[in-house]
This record gives sequence, C-alpha cells and structure tokens, in this order.
Amino acid sequence: MGDSCCASNSCQSEVTPRYRRALWIALAINAAMFAVELGASWTAGSVSLLADAADFLGDAANYGISLLVLSMALVWRSRAALAKGATMGLYGVLVLAQAAWNGFNGVVPGAYTMGVVGALALTANLSVAVMLYAFRDGDANMRSVWLCSRNDAIGNIAVILAAGGVFGLGAAWPDLMVAVIMAGLGLSAARSVMTQARAELKEIAHVAHA
Repeated sequence: MGDSCCASNSCQSEVTPRYRRALWIALAINAAMFAVELGASWTAGSVSLLADAADFLGDAANYGISLLVLSMALVWRSRAALAKGATMGLYGVLVLAQAAWNGFNGVVPGAYTMGVVGALALTANLSVAVMLYAFRDGDANMRSVWLCSRNDAIGNIAVILAAGGVFGLGAAWPDLMVAVIMAGLGLSAARSVMTQARAELKEIAHVAHA
C-alpha cells in the first residue's frame, strides 16, 4: 500500500491488449485474495490479515479503475480516485478499530491460519509481479503497477512473521503491531490519493471557468 501503488488514475497511457489482459488477471487475483483474507481474518481473529485484505481491495480497485476509466476524461478519473481514497481511508479506520478491540479484549489470533493465508497471499503477489515483469520498463503507469505487486509482497512477509511471533510467544501483539503499521500506510495512501484528486478537480474547475 503506497501513494503510487498500482495504476495511477492521473496517468493516461496506451494500453496494449496484452497489458490489458494482464491487468484483468491481476484484478481477478487481487479480488479473490481480498475475499480469502477477509474471511480468514475473521476466522483467525487476525487484524494483520484484515489489513492485508484491505491492501488487496485497494489494489483490485486500482486495477479496475485503471481499466474502466483510463480512456475517460481526467475529471472522471479524479472523481473515481476521490471515491477510492475515501474507501481506503474508511477501511484503514476499521482496521485500527478492530486492532483496538482485539487488544482490549486480549484476542490471540490463530497463528496457523495467519501463516498459511499469508503464504498464499505472498504467492499471489509474486505471481502478479512475475506476470507484469515484462512491463516494468514501460511508462510510469505500467511501472507503478509492477512495483506495487512487488512491494505488496513485503506486507505479506510481515504477516507471516507476525504469525511466527504469535505462535512463538502466544501473544497477540505481533499481529496488532503489523496491523497498525499497515493501516497507517493505508491511511497515508488514502490521504495522498484524495489530496491529488481534489487538486486535479480544482484545476479542472479553474480551467473550465477561465
């Protein structure tokens, strides 16, 4: 989860059929992993998995917006980015609230589920990164998509490490720590996306009334 993660909504570039297919596959993988991690997070009581699910949701939204509004006017891409940023922010707040609830109630998550699902998520992100590797030297939009999947693997590794910490210590704090860090990154990304979208909409309005 980062400020430039995945497809930038402010960038419009030529999308080849091969690249479009790769984005559709990446979208499907991220959407599926969001559903898997969301269910696993509630089953295991893990907020780091919940935070990672939010990451997959954000990525899926980015891929989808890139595919759906790439050829539209900037005003529509900016509006879509604004809505996406708001959703990312709300999800980040939800993760922090769940982390506070788990910490207050002393909920120790299931380390085995965390580890297995974290490894599955890592495999998914690495698969997407390998698939998009051929486009890493394209324009800024294409490069950001590949870098996003590559960097997301770091979050998956953090979840796996948190699972090891929960298993070895029998405590919830490794899970909570990773969740808070990931939620913080998500909120930062949401703020950045919304700030840029508002600036673009303001500039569009200024030009329209000039």
